[in-house]
Amino acid sequence: MHLDVLDLRNFYYRTPLGRVAQKVIRDQLVAFWPPAKGQTVVGFGFAVPLLRPYLADARRVIGLMPGPQGVMPWPAGQDNVSVLCEDAQWPLETGMVDRLVLLHGLETSENPTALLEECWRVLGPGGRAMFIVPNRSGLWSRSDKTPFGYGRPYSMSQLDAQLRRHSFAAERQAAALYALPSQRRFWLRTAPIWERLGRRASALIAGGVLMLEVSKHLHAPQRPGLAAAVRRPLRVLEGLPKPSAEPV
Repeated sequence: MHLDVLDLRNFYYRTPLGRVAQKVIRDQLVAFWPPAKGQTVVGFGFAVPLLRPYLADARRVIGLMPGPQGVMPWPAGQDNVSVLCEDAQWPLETGMVDRLVLLHGLETSENPTALLEECWRVLGPGGRAMFIVPNRSGLWSRSDKTPFGYGRPYSMSQLDAQLRRHSFAAERQAAALYALPSQRRFWLRTAPIWERLGRRASALIAGGVLMLEVSKHLHAPQRPGLAAAVRRPLRVLEGLPKPSAEPV
């Protein structure tokens, strides 16, 4: 089930650990997707903490928040772009999204199949989606003191397989949140160091979240007619004299 929007807001904006997590994940997202002019950037779940870098240059930025979670106005001090919606009924036109981010959306959804179908519908040709989920091998998914301790954690192979079944093709992957999910000052102050060490030794240290970038896989159009050529066609007129060009 989805977490409450007030709990998510308090974690990301009012706790030191939440602000660290927000910065680490957002920096990795921007490394994948530098802000570009004219794009439509959409977040689902509680992705708004990651979308601020795109506000200045994007054609539009929309923060979709699921009904069971609730919605809050965002961004503070500017025109609101947050929208309350259902998991499988987004108020967006088909193919209008250039960049789609899911944070606290997939792992907490009660109907992930319908959610992924909606993601595929709104993503435009050449668009990319970033799925950010708790890592089942990481420490963050084992603690209920952060939002990553709720819902279904994934391994990268599980996430990739689920997205491929819904016609998404994996492009790039990363992990983040290598520091302990602790409010102690030592872990908060050394979080950037742990991020650098974790990325170099990712085979030994598990990050708290997995990030998988995917593109929309389009099915090949079906042509009319026979699906395969006839190898040995029937020769019905064999043995008959060929027509003559001379007048009768």
